[in-house]
Amino acid sequence: MIFSIRFGLASTAVALALAVASPVRATDVPTQPYGVQSGDVTADSAVIWGRADREARMIVEWCTDADFADATRVVGPAALETSDLTAKMVLEGLPAGQTIHYRVIFQDLADQTVESAPVEGAFKTAPTDRAPVRFVWSGDTAGQGWGINEAWGGMRIYETMRQVEPDFFIHSGDYIYADGPIKAEVALPDGTTWTNVTILEKEKVAETLDEFRGAYRYNMMDANVRAFNAAVPIFAQWDDHETLNNWYPQEVLADDRYTVKSVALLSARAKQAFAEYTPSRIDATTERIYRTLSYGPLLDVFFIDMRTYRGPNSANLQETASDATAFLGADQVAWLKRELKTSTATWKVIASDMPIGLVVRDGDHFENLANADDGAPKGRELEMADLLHFIKAEDIANVVWLTADVHYTAAHYYDPEKAAYPDFKGFWEFVSGPLNAGTFGPNDKDGTFGITVDYEKAPEGGMANLPPSAGLQFFGQIDIAADGMMSVQLKDLAGETLHTVTLTPES
Repeated sequence: MIFSIRFGLASTAVALALAVASPVRATDVPTQPYGVQSGDVTADSAVIWGRADREARMIVEWCTDADFADATRVVGPAALETSDLTAKMVLEGLPAGQTIHYRVIFQDLADQTVESAPVEGAFKTAPTDRAPVRFVWSGDTAGQGWGINEAWGGMRIYETMRQVEPDFFIHSGDYIYADGPIKAEVALPDGTTWTNVTILEKEKVAETLDEFRGAYRYNMMDANVRAFNAAVPIFAQWDDHETLNNWYPQEVLADDRYTVKSVALLSARAKQAFAEYTPSRIDATTERIYRTLSYGPLLDVFFIDMRTYRGPNSANLQETASDATAFLGADQVAWLKRELKTSTATWKVIASDMPIGLVVRDGDHFENLANADDGAPKGRELEMADLLHFIKAEDIANVVWLTADVHYTAAHYYDPEKAAYPDFKGFWEFVSGPLNAGTFGPNDKDGTFGITVDYEKAPEGGMANLPPSAGLQFFGQIDIAADGMMSVQLKDLAGETLHTVTLTPES
């Protein structure tokens, strides 16, 4: 749950970018190799994240003035080896609808007179009025072996997104590729070479806790990512590659790359690393990732988790609902129904880690809820049919779905008049990504819920795993005006708008 500062001046954003530390360890005082992040912002609070290069105590100073006049200093937790030297602090008592400037300092635990140089960031607390909202979303970072190529400019799309000055960013999953090693060089079809920054933890698939942590550290070695994180808070969501491709909790691996075969064990380690390295409020007891973010009267965002509670991937053709057909799971579905029904926001955005009507296969089985059968709902589709029926029965207006996962960009309208299962209100789903990963697609469509393609952009001629340098890297931008009008733009690596959909809210 994150809200970012809307910088009024480009120079302010540049100053923040320059303030982000680069990953170089000092020997005399603590340093902050991976910059700062903010997240889970409310009208009066926010999570601040940092990582030291040694055991040290986190201190945060914040102010509504960029010069930090009359700054409030808050002493936070110690960053210890047990948390991989990461620390998070919840700032409270913040003014609503205000730009908050903050700086993170780490105090040496051996000599408390020694403190690191501050690293600055900023965010905007949630409004209480109908102030316009701008945010961006995408997913899929450092996938398919495409890592940080400094000769190409690093993960350039993060800088492109920062320049549109969004209030926040939804990272829709595949935050890292724990199952994707990064090699120093990758040969390109044109005879040139893609060169990657490499680290020890990314030489193999992640199995140990430190290897999962290393994947997050790797992404934050990129200067574009660190500058973005300082300026634009992140709504963190996960999907499969935070653990491994197409995983489900009951799975036992037959993959020779893994000595650890229990996916339950691997995903537990993955979730700990996700909690340590993202500025999100994951419940320490339940490890629950799904949650609601309210961003003033215009917008509520509902983050769902299609990974943790699913049944095994299968042929997905079961006629009746059971544990085997679970995708969100009963408890999460009940939570989402309650949250949607009680929401008073104009727009209700469901941040989903997978699209609804695109077919995603897992060998002979299905990874997604779509089962390539255009008829009545079966398998995991039964759960979605129940949710969509509920939204119609309760007359819940202005529900929009956002997702990533499939490594291309698209605008879909789900039309009950074209659906095998018509008992729902028509709605839009927008797909974006990848951020810095291979480009694929387009995927086959499943007609159960009447998916219609308004727009899609993917590799031509059946090409797959195109590198970031091919230019087919995508993000989405949403602007909600004070009168409630929503503009959705699908954008590319250069920030060019490829397609726009304008939505008028139901009253």
